[in-house]
Order: sequence, then C-alpha cells, then structure tokens
Amino acid sequence: MQNKAELRATLLALRSAITADQRPLYDHQIAIKILEWWAVARTPTLGVYWPMRGEPDLQGIYAVLVAQGVQLALPVVVSDDAPLKFVAWTPGDPLTSDRFGSAIPARSEPELQPQALLIPCVGFSRERFRLGYGGGFYDRTLALAPRPYSIGVAYAITETTFAADPYDIALDVVMTEEQTLP
Repeated sequence: MQNKAELRATLLALRSAITADQRPLYDHQIAIKILEWWAVARTPTLGVYWPMRGEPDLQGIYAVLVAQGVQLALPVVVSDDAPLKFVAWTPGDPLTSDRFGSAIPARSEPELQPQALLIPCVGFSRERFRLGYGGGFYDRTLALAPRPYSIGVAYAITETTFAADPYDIALDVVMTEEQTLP
C-alpha cells in the first residue's frame, strides 16, 4: 500500500488526466446531485470551496443556490493547527489568494458557521474517509461541535483504499459523478 504522500501524487495525476471534454460533464453530474440534496436538506448556510488543482468545479451552481436563498461561505485558513473559518461570500464578491493559492474572500467578515460543507477530496475511501492535501484543516473543522454535515466532492476515479489515521473523520456522504456514498 502506498503511503499517503505517494497516494496523493497518484490521485492528483489521475484527476489531471480527466479530459477537457469529460470534466464539465462530470462537474455537471456532481452539481445535479448537490442541488437534489439541497432541495431536501434546505440548509440555510453552506460552506463551499473555490476549485484548485483540478478539483470538481461547482461554481455554476453557487449562483443557483444563492437564488434559492442559501448563504454561501468560503473557507479561510487561520493558522496551521486551527480549524477553518468560513466567511460569507456571494458569487461576484472580490477574492484574493491565500498562501496555498486558494481563492478566499477579500474581506474577512462576516464569519459564519455553515450547517453543511462541500469538501473537495483528492481521494476518498469506501468508508468515506477523505484524503486531502495533508494539512488536516477539514478534519479539525469537523471535530468541532456542532459538527456541520459534510459532503465530500470527488471524481469517481479517485476512490481508493488507505488506512485512516486516528484523527481522520469520516464524511457524512461522498458525491461523485457516478455515485453517492451514504
């Protein structure tokens, strides 16, 4: 079994190999699943993400969710050993980049506590454990009470097997273009 760093590199290469023709189709299929989930859950505040490094791009549904009355929030890294904070954001609001190259709101307020989070995955296991970039930010965030509902977002090709560490927290659900793992 590969260590997590090697596995990460393998999965990122697989994700990068998805063709430019396939990627928007896969993103659309994932987006439909998220909108179907939201139509039932009606979560008022949703933590979303800005795609980077080939992550599923859900920007197209962010405006749809806002039009349905959802308050969106983007994650911001506060420090290396802290949970993420989420800042209110609406499509069109100015963004800046953090030290990881991730787009974050240009303003730091208002801070929100989303009831649910869309969490990009480098990879995921059948048991709904997430392999991210290795910073542990989402695990620390999910360890907080009250815990937000967690929706992993990934491409089916990145399902894999790995040993979860004691601090890893399983996601509530993982959505790919092919399936939803409850």
